[in-house]
Amino acid sequence: MLTTLLDIIHISVCLFLMLVVLLQQGKGGGMGAAFGGGAQQVFGGRGAGNLLTRATSVAAAIFMLTSVSLAYVSSSGDRDLKARILEEQRKGKGHEGTKVKATKPAAPAVPAAPADSSTGAGGAP
Repeated sequence: MLTTLLDIIHISVCLFLMLVVLLQQGKGGGMGAAFGGGAQQVFGGRGAGNLLTRATSVAAAIFMLTSVSLAYVSSSGDRDLKARILEEQRKGKGHEGTKVKATKPAAPAVPAAPADSSTGAGGAP
């Protein structure tokens, strides 16, 4: 449940972050100019850039927090699994795939010598 909620937030913030970065007006105008560039008139001369910069900062911070949270939740699940496997091994139950039988290595096969085609069937030249 927590992982699903974090996934939804993470993906939403990721999409929002991509949109905000693409809308920012860079030296060449960026995608903001492609949509008419009317944001500067609505927010003032430098207001749109400041608003988009703040939105980018907030979205980036949330993106980093959800990334770290998802990594922590994922690794804690691995620790729980390892702890359960070790506990089962101590009790003697074992776990599928954890017990390895010691087997004697097979002797290497010796390839047969190739027949010499120049000697014929009798072996005499």
